[in-house]
Amino acid sequence: MTYMVTMRSAFRFLKMNFVSGQRSVSHSSLTGKVAIVTASTDGIGLATAQALGKRGAHVVVSSRRQANVDKAVALLQSQSIKVTGTTCNVGSGEDREKLVRMTLDQCGGIDILVSNAAVNPFFGNIMDSTEDVWDKILSVNVKSSFLMTKLVVPHMEKRGGGNVIFVSSVGAYQPMQALGPYCVSKTALLGLTRALAPELAQSNIRVNCVAPGVIKTRFSSALWKNEDVVEELKKQLSIKRLGEPEEIGGVIAFLCSEEASYITGETITVTGGMGCRL
Repeated sequence: MTYMVTMRSAFRFLKMNFVSGQRSVSHSSLTGKVAIVTASTDGIGLATAQALGKRGAHVVVSSRRQANVDKAVALLQSQSIKVTGTTCNVGSGEDREKLVRMTLDQCGGIDILVSNAAVNPFFGNIMDSTEDVWDKILSVNVKSSFLMTKLVVPHMEKRGGGNVIFVSSVGAYQPMQALGPYCVSKTALLGLTRALAPELAQSNIRVNCVAPGVIKTRFSSALWKNEDVVEELKKQLSIKRLGEPEEIGGVIAFLCSEEASYITGETITVTGGMGCRL
């Protein structure tokens, strides 16, 4: 008798968890959410907009050039994704405010920020880098990421919470030769993630970071177009190929979903198995 009671209890437990699992999956939809993705007209930014949009979010894409915005909007619309586009240089406070204001006017609120914009105007020995180089890199890659977050948080709070995602790099853990200042800026985003997460958790806003490895984008083309460099990189990878932008977009979409509701303050490395940390 005891055995039968135990089996019935176990069956009820499994049945409840199966139903709960179905419910969790349905809640992973981003329908009704509004997502700002900076630097989102190609590469990882565009792939992220696609991943969020295919899950039902209304995505707001931006770039410094109107022609790039128009092209991205047309592509996303052809995929039945709700999309709004505008020009934005995230290094400009006026442009950041315009982006947020336009999103509120046209979409009614903000639920998700993916801070993807970055620059790297320097390639060489770090000791040869100038103050102007550091000012440019830290202004766009770090300061603008924080200031965009500061702008959107009050609007996320009005909607009961939200998600902030910073796009860092494997170089944050393992600085790449000739990319010193850029890698330092990406390390700073790991700290920004950890600093913001406990404060914003009080407002039901989760803050996470994604650190891609070498992904085949225009931004990283100097690396992957060199066959010798690629072969050396592959030696460090468990998965013997370079990553695709869609593989980063999918991780970001997951972090913005209810399936990741217990994750905050974390950095997810997406590197093909590159040994950048324990």
